[in-house]
Amino acid sequence: MKATLLLLLSFLSLSVHALEMGERLDRWTLPDQFDQPFELNDGVKVILVASSTGAARVVDAAIKTEPEGYLEARQTIYIADITHMPRLVANRVLVPSMRDANYRILLDREGQVASGYNPDRGEVLWLRLENGALRERRQFASADQLKDALDQLASTRQ
Repeated sequence: MKATLLLLLSFLSLSVHALEMGERLDRWTLPDQFDQPFELNDGVKVILVASSTGAARVVDAAIKTEPEGYLEARQTIYIADITHMPRLVANRVLVPSMRDANYRILLDREGQVASGYNPDRGEVLWLRLENGALRERRQFASADQLKDALDQLASTRQ
């Protein structure tokens, strides 16, 4: 009984806590669809997280017609949480199809990053950062609304 309780408490201490406003994000590195690593840094202003196929479609619909470099110009990165995909399907179908995109997609295969941000699987999670600290958290279910928010980033950049 005591051993079971200690084991349960150890799992609870390892569970992901909700990211609070003003809290600095932990540094991490994820590969993109071409297996090129990207390390989170203070230059990132917005993180988009898609944890479902539906959320990924919202991101794609919002930016697929934009020129290459659209997200980078807005200091924005996009993370696709692909933990829910069987590894074989992800490696042989999903990731190769992502290579046709004209934007960088960071791949969270193990859930070590995206799950820590506690995204709603049905919507695109938007995390606005300032010097690596969380300043705003939004969710988007509409490509038009996401596109408008991304376009506003360009008009408010200093």
